[in-house]
Amino acid sequence: MQAAQLFDLTGEVALVTGASSGLGRRFAHVLAAHGAKVVVAARRADRLAALCLEIGAATQAISLDVTDGSQISGAFDRAEAVFGPVTILVNNAGTVVPKRFLDHSDEDWERIRATNLDAIWSMAQEAARRMIAASCGGTIINITSILAYRVTPGNSSYSVTKAAVAQMTAALALELARHNIRVNAIAPGYIETEMTESYLASTISEPTRKAIPQRRVGTASDLDGALLLLASRKASGFMTGATIVVDGGHMCAFV
Repeated sequence: MQAAQLFDLTGEVALVTGASSGLGRRFAHVLAAHGAKVVVAARRADRLAALCLEIGAATQAISLDVTDGSQISGAFDRAEAVFGPVTILVNNAGTVVPKRFLDHSDEDWERIRATNLDAIWSMAQEAARRMIAASCGGTIINITSILAYRVTPGNSSYSVTKAAVAQMTAALALELARHNIRVNAIAPGYIETEMTESYLASTISEPTRKAIPQRRVGTASDLDGALLLLASRKASGFMTGATIVVDGGHMCAFV
């Protein structure tokens, strides 16, 4: 099978959270370019509208705060009303609280847990229930991080929640396989996005860059291949419970 066929997503309906910027924005472009209908979801409606203009008729914007569980069912209702049942869920929405453990407030912990962990659980559960009801199968792609496996100072809450997502990915894959639903994850290393730009632009990031064997940080486009592999039934139909690390070799060099 040629690559164009292997990664053809025609007929698939994708929902991407955190799509107003960064990785989510890139994911939406890539999925649509390969034939999927894409529902972009985030809180910043103005940015979603601009993204839809860029992509065209293959996309639909939905205002969604993933930390508000009462909005999730309605978001899927709106997606289905436009394109039909969602068959690809990209759980991309995330946040970071760059503080040491002892400096975290209860509100900090609640915010990062609600976005990075609780929302992924709730979105995956809603997607799976609807895929089962529609008998369409599908794939859930969770975005975790290399910090799920290695820890750096000042990222304790981020690391803990991303580690939980990695374990959640395996647990959901085990339970949902019988329903023809695959659950996998991508663990990026340091990628240039709005979330990381201030850190990566500062001199304090130099040790991080030097620790990466490829001697560079990644760009959002470096995740295109992993995304398409996991999104395509033809390319990864026998993959579930896997996490693909995309980090320039950084995991190999962590000490």
